[in-house]
Amino acid sequence: MRKKISVHDIRMGMYIDELCGSWMDHPFWKTSFKLGDKKDLAALQQSGIREVWIDTSKGLDVASPVQEVSAEEAERQAQAVLLQATTQLQKTEERVSLEQELERAQKLRDKAKQAVISMFEEARMGKALPIGEISTLVDEISQSVSRNSGALLNLVKLKNKDDYTYLHSVAVCALMIALGKQMGMEGDALKSLGMAGLLHDVGKMAVPQDVLNKPGRLTEQEFEIIKTHSTRGWEMLKASSGVDEVALDVCLHHHERVDGTGYPDRLSAPALSMAARMGAVCDVYDAITSNRCYKSGWAPAEALRKMAEWQDGHFDQAVFQAFVKTVGIYPVGTLLKLKSGRLAVVTDQSNRSLLKPIVKVFFSSRSNAFIAMELVDMSRTQDVIESVEDVAKWGLDIRKITGVC
Repeated sequence: MRKKISVHDIRMGMYIDELCGSWMDHPFWKTSFKLGDKKDLAALQQSGIREVWIDTSKGLDVASPVQEVSAEEAERQAQAVLLQATTQLQKTEERVSLEQELERAQKLRDKAKQAVISMFEEARMGKALPIGEISTLVDEISQSVSRNSGALLNLVKLKNKDDYTYLHSVAVCALMIALGKQMGMEGDALKSLGMAGLLHDVGKMAVPQDVLNKPGRLTEQEFEIIKTHSTRGWEMLKASSGVDEVALDVCLHHHERVDGTGYPDRLSAPALSMAARMGAVCDVYDAITSNRCYKSGWAPAEALRKMAEWQDGHFDQAVFQAFVKTVGIYPVGTLLKLKSGRLAVVTDQSNRSLLKPIVKVFFSSRSNAFIAMELVDMSRTQDVIESVEDVAKWGLDIRKITGVC
């Protein structure tokens, strides 16, 4: 039986089935293991993780009665959080289809990756950052997001261990812009958010690459080194002319939490700016949906459910709900099984409901065969979503088949 318990109630011999938090908050490269080392117990209790799931069929149960949450109740609570964001979407700008934007977004992704690599190399060598060039790049990213945010965001999900840091910066830039638009920001304010997203992880250039890309478990010392990247980045940006306060703030504080358990300054909600709260959500979402050298990323819909579970102490609730509206409860690229037995991949959000996206149907699970692809607006059909599916389970190359990442 799975139970969610506080880290303070963990004891030796328990089987840790899942750590309730981003893997950036702890030094463990595995999230499922039997607790047999006192050093691991101490590391867990001193990390940013507040709760864990244990499996009592594989290890010890809680020693005494504690407040437990069943898997079913946790799922219900997470779904309730997500459903709060199902109000009608507000779309005031002219948008294009995913297919129309994908080609332009691919070129922009490649251009942005090279620009960020160059920028980070400048930072690594202690040179001033080319803020003018960065500003132009942010404008182009903003234009793509306005045309169809799903195109670029889907493409930057395709990262490997060598380009993760660079494309993560591009993704957070795009997410910050999309989230800012959802929250009613525009003009210079929106531009500042994009700049902040692109620059937020520049401090990783001060972290030794063997630590940054280590495939196994980090030692406590290595984890502390990783955690210095926000302060080191702030120092780099402070030394560059033309970097505004929003970028400096997000760089320094995107790992802070509203309950005050983040780093580097352990700031709590009253002291955190709106931009820093937005940065925390965007940074975590892209990180946990990306494949890393030590862990496969979660599917977007699963990532949102996990973030909904963590949100009380980790994220600003209003910002998180706005973020759900931004990417959709079923983000672009999510594989769905419909009640009709057909498989479909999400290509866009409907302007009627976040629960009923626009999908591309391509496979029949009943006949186990491909069918003619069809674009379906779930808000205009009698068919309904039955479940979110694991792409690996079906062994399908979604991108090759449908053109959607």
